[in-house]
Amino acid sequence: MKQFLHSVRRCSLLLLVSAGSCISSFAQTESSSVWEAGISLGPTNLLSDLGGNAGRGTKFIKDNNFPSTKFIFGAYLAYQPNEWLGFRLALNRGTLAGDDALIKGKGGLEEARKNRNSDVRSRITEGLLLAEVYPTVFLEGDPTDVARRLRPYVVGGIGIFHFNPQGTDPLTKEWVDLKPLRTEGQGTPEYPGRKEYKLTAFNYSLGAGVKYFLSESVNLSMELLHRTTNTDYIDDVSTTYVPNGIFYKYMSNSQADLAIRMANKSGTVTAPYVEGNKRGTSTNNDAYFSLNIKLGFRLGRGGSDYSSTRCPVRF
Repeated sequence: MKQFLHSVRRCSLLLLVSAGSCISSFAQTESSSVWEAGISLGPTNLLSDLGGNAGRGTKFIKDNNFPSTKFIFGAYLAYQPNEWLGFRLALNRGTLAGDDALIKGKGGLEEARKNRNSDVRSRITEGLLLAEVYPTVFLEGDPTDVARRLRPYVVGGIGIFHFNPQGTDPLTKEWVDLKPLRTEGQGTPEYPGRKEYKLTAFNYSLGAGVKYFLSESVNLSMELLHRTTNTDYIDDVSTTYVPNGIFYKYMSNSQADLAIRMANKSGTVTAPYVEGNKRGTSTNNDAYFSLNIKLGFRLGRGGSDYSSTRCPVRF
């Protein structure tokens, strides 16, 4: 009997020690932190006044022209105070493009945009501060054991970006900077409500992705990220056409000739649009999105050595 009680006490002690080890391990898991660095690459598309599909212009992928797809690439540094939450600082470089010639006219509202016949490309540099949430971590037995694990996540945040819209000169077929030409009368006394736009603007990002850990330290992610911006001039198109005389009043003759060619290309397709005709939609700011492949490397984990704090599987 005494031997049996001794065995029970010994087993009870082992159970208490094991439970304490599990609780300690879980607490350390909750408070652990990890740094990650990586690179990203993927296609990106501009959603603006230019291009689109049949009917009235819409938002997001429904009004996207895939032939205008360009690429964006960059690097990032992320910090995760725990496995379900992360914060990312990213720097990206890429190109955005749009072209009315890509519109497939079907006799509807899209014809006005197709006849406008404008195009744009804009190289961008952006910095993003994002938060990531991994909801499935709460369903995992040991969140720190990440090898061969698949984790979906949602991401959102703010950013700042620099852009520079350019259009194709119908005469020379060369790319021309559009902002100095004030194609919609920006900054002139005749149009006091049209301020000269800045080439640096803010964006607000929202997206989702999935991350797969190839090992404890290396992972691959696929992420769709949409940016809404606070500018309508990534494509240099926003309001209405202005009279040609505006350009000659504030520019040299050669620059005014160029501004006229770039501001109104409709005459090469149909009867040219005139002063006051709609050129863009000022109530909808420009946006863009990307589908990125990210390669990440975990740099290390804070806290204790986790190799010695796993919960025992068996006695």
